Amino acid sequence: MHVFYATQFVLPLPEGHRFPMEKYRMLRDALASMPQVQLGQAEPAPDDALELVHTPLYVQGIDHGTLAAAVYREIGFPWSPAMAERARRSVGASISAARTALHQGLAANIAGGTHHAYADKGGGFCVFNDFAVAARTVQHEHAKAGGSPKLPIAIIDLDVHQGNGTAHIFQGDSSVFTLSLHGEKNFPFRKESSTLDLGLPDGAGDAEYLETLEHALQELERKFEPALVLYLAGADPHEGDRLGRLKLTFDGLMARDRRVFDWCWQRRIPCAFAMGGGYGHSLDTTVQVQVNTYRIALEYWARWQRLVTPGDESRPIATLGKVD
Repeated sequence: MHVFYATQFVLPLPEGHRFPMEKYRMLRDALASMPQVQLGQAEPAPDDALELVHTPLYVQGIDHGTLAAAVYREIGFPWSPAMAERARRSVGASISAARTALHQGLAANIAGGTHHAYADKGGGFCVFNDFAVAARTVQHEHAKAGGSPKLPIAIIDLDVHQGNGTAHIFQGDSSVFTLSLHGEKNFPFRKESSTLDLGLPDGAGDAEYLETLEHALQELERKFEPALVLYLAGADPHEGDRLGRLKLTFDGLMARDRRVFDWCWQRRIPCAFAMGGGYGHSLDTTVQVQVNTYRIALEYWARWQRLVTPGDESRPIATLGKVD
């Protein structure tokens, strides 16, 4: 399974900064020991891709550090060339994962899930909105190849925080279904309107979460037929997360991941996933949640490979025959 990374770009953060930069290296090291994982360095997202979603003024301001100081404060990172480069690479990783998933069924971004970024601003440690840019890029490329410019894409956002930037970007766009299952009282405190929002109370555990997820997937299936799913598999609903306020166990999160991957597999919908938030009191806990997601994904990736003829991986998987 192809997994894209930009872990060589490390943000120079002030001492005591609460963003857990180290978790990306830790996850990459853990994945490197899995023989089915093929790690690939992410290319930076080019201007023409970023500007399918973000305003040119914002893109250039991030590149050159020319935006107002308040903009960087809202993002939560001090500006630096490394910050700008990492932001582009993180988006590039999700673009590559989305393209690869369309041909091989499953692919991933070690980082990503930057769902608090709007078209003209960032927030909550999110600079550019990687899934929004990936969705628009795939749609644009599909149209250039002679397909519909409105390739239907579902974004299943299971980070503990609502994907407010993603929701705002796609409001009124019937080609992208945005599903957010999040802590109702958690950040962001001013929510946007996703296609489907389901808020959970503080302290919700495995049973309530999984029941709500099942309802969400039923609603998605009733209202929409995606050709691609972008799945944000946040680690922050875990009971050991500093910012999550939910009480999911390792087993509960594994059941969550299995349900999403199985939902996609049963309908033969390719899926690209990213890791999103995770702020465990122990980074080992956060990384364990993420490693578990990959272990489950690999089970389904093996199934997807039965649809791919060796040497013919360049064909979109949707054109291939289906097997049980």
